Amino acid sequence: MTRLLSHTLRIFSVLLLLTAAEHVHANANLTEAQLDSIERACERVSEMETVVVTGTRTPKLLKETPILTRVLSADDIRKADATNIQDLLQAEMPGVEFTYAMNQQVNMNISGFSGQSVLILVDGEPLAGETLDNIDFTRIAMTDVERIEIVKGAASALYGSSAIGGVINIITKRPKDPWTLHLDGRYGHHNEQRYNVYHDLRQGIYSHSIAFSRTSSDNYSLSDRDSHAATRTVSQVYGDRTWMAKYGATVDVKPSLKLSARLGYFRRTVERTPDTPERYHDYTGGIRGAWDITSRDHMELSYSFDQYDKSKYQHLASLDIRDYSNVKNSTRLLYSHNFSRGDVLTVGADYLYDYLMSNNLAAPVHQQNFDAFAQYDWKVTSEWGIVSAVRYDYFSEGSLSRVTPKVSACWRSTPRCTMRLSYGMGFRAPTLKELYNDFDMAGIWIVEGNKNLRPESSHNISLSGEYLAHGWDFIIAGFYNRIYNHITTGVPYYKPGDTRQLYLTYINLGDMNVYGAEVTVTKRWDCGLGMKLGYTYTHEDVSGRSATPYMPARAHSFTMRTDWDRQFNRTWGLNVALSGKTFSAIDNLEYTNLYDISAGTHPVHYPAYSMWKIQASVRLRQWCQIRANVDNLFNYRPDYYYYNAPLTTGTSFLVGLSLDIDKIK
Repeated sequence: MTRLLSHTLRIFSVLLLLTAAEHVHANANLTEAQLDSIERACERVSEMETVVVTGTRTPKLLKETPILTRVLSADDIRKADATNIQDLLQAEMPGVEFTYAMNQQVNMNISGFSGQSVLILVDGEPLAGETLDNIDFTRIAMTDVERIEIVKGAASALYGSSAIGGVINIITKRPKDPWTLHLDGRYGHHNEQRYNVYHDLRQGIYSHSIAFSRTSSDNYSLSDRDSHAATRTVSQVYGDRTWMAKYGATVDVKPSLKLSARLGYFRRTVERTPDTPERYHDYTGGIRGAWDITSRDHMELSYSFDQYDKSKYQHLASLDIRDYSNVKNSTRLLYSHNFSRGDVLTVGADYLYDYLMSNNLAAPVHQQNFDAFAQYDWKVTSEWGIVSAVRYDYFSEGSLSRVTPKVSACWRSTPRCTMRLSYGMGFRAPTLKELYNDFDMAGIWIVEGNKNLRPESSHNISLSGEYLAHGWDFIIAGFYNRIYNHITTGVPYYKPGDTRQLYLTYINLGDMNVYGAEVTVTKRWDCGLGMKLGYTYTHEDVSGRSATPYMPARAHSFTMRTDWDRQFNRTWGLNVALSGKTFSAIDNLEYTNLYDISAGTHPVHYPAYSMWKIQASVRLRQWCQIRANVDNLFNYRPDYYYYNAPLTTGTSFLVGLSLDIDKIK
């Protein structure tokens, strides 16, 4: 392993030396160098002119939106070489950490908010299903993703419940060229394999896109190198097999009317027990109509269907027994009017039908949610912009209703300097699972729902400043969240007269404060060198905290990516990148014995860790790309594998090949 790593690094060094030699003779290829420099300048301008939709529900230039919106672009996705949304976020976003709970279910923590408090959308549509209150992150492959827009902080005024901590909106690709065909494959450690196909077509009034993804990885074992005090550790990592297929089509009925439809299927298999592998299925579809009524009036009507199922396949009996199904049917109407001075009024309404069947419930349950919202985007002056929004939500379970407002202001004193200030109320209604759960959790506790749960609510304040100068982009942001009635599981207890069985019930905790700051610095030089640094500080302060399955956020996290990109001539180019992520240490309160709470709790210290990787990509004739990655560059292994430790066995290597068939000439 050490020898292979040494040879790999030596190859990278040779490539860099060759590049330096080429740079010495740059005058001999001045035209290519000039074109390269102009292309980079255009990329920087393009980033500033990116149109985003998540912060305001209507298209708006990134530089002008009063809601601080982070964008992971197509270039970021390509360079990260991520397989799914989990891989991408933990590599590119500071303050985002993925931890594990029982049975290796994944939980996301983003700036102090767990996955059930961050709404994840695909093209603005909600997703069904959950694992430990989070969506199945493996179902969102990067095959057809154009960009990802991230808004941190309460977004309930536009997106309702589950957006109390923010919104992540995955925007898929739209056909732009007459046709494209992209193929790629990757192979790595633990027999990790990934194969992607993406094709789109645009002919006249019709366009379509087709995406297919296939991944697989083997199970592997972990061994601790030291004794540990943590109650919850991992000794076996379960691989999986996934299949994903998606189809989307759009017809421009006339210049002012566009109709689109989509279909998708996802399947994942996990073999924890060879005789009864677990299966996860997702079926999704939707239709949408977009109508430009006039040059200033726009209307959209959409319907979305998503069904996520879990089952166990019994090989001997050839039976696939379903034990979980969540179905979401969503209908939306959106209208916007542009005033002559640049102001925009947006109004809309949604209807959501949510059905849940599970072996963890006494009987299937369902809920209806209706909402209506309005937003006014006021261009006060050429320097000032204010966006205000209000939303009303109604939930049939408990006849729960809530009104949430939000107001944000943006001040651009110069084209280089932007200040943003935002206040918003957030809320999260109890989920059907939290209301009605009733199941035995691995013989440890009986987990019970609580029909008397109150919804979470919050006040969120954020302040940010952005400064652009000479290719540098500095963003500094601070946030504060005051959360009431935080929903979580309480302290295990015995019911009167029964000391044989422990019960765990969902409760409302006391007040919770989450606050912190984030700094991002990006820069790209004309020589091809680029850099992106990110740092996040997060602090959680919870009254009445109990030992729960969730790990609290680490206070400090740091991400870095630096890459060097050069197109030597029309035949070949090179990109070499070094990236890494560092998390600070954390202490957590845990039960000494999960099966005997009389043993009490004790603090457990989880050390800081840092993970780095180096990537090299060679481009050949604009249509072929060869990749080589070295993950966990410095061979980090934790002394013991706890629930928020990287589940790595050391340095690993990946190789990949991608082909853009449409670019072959």
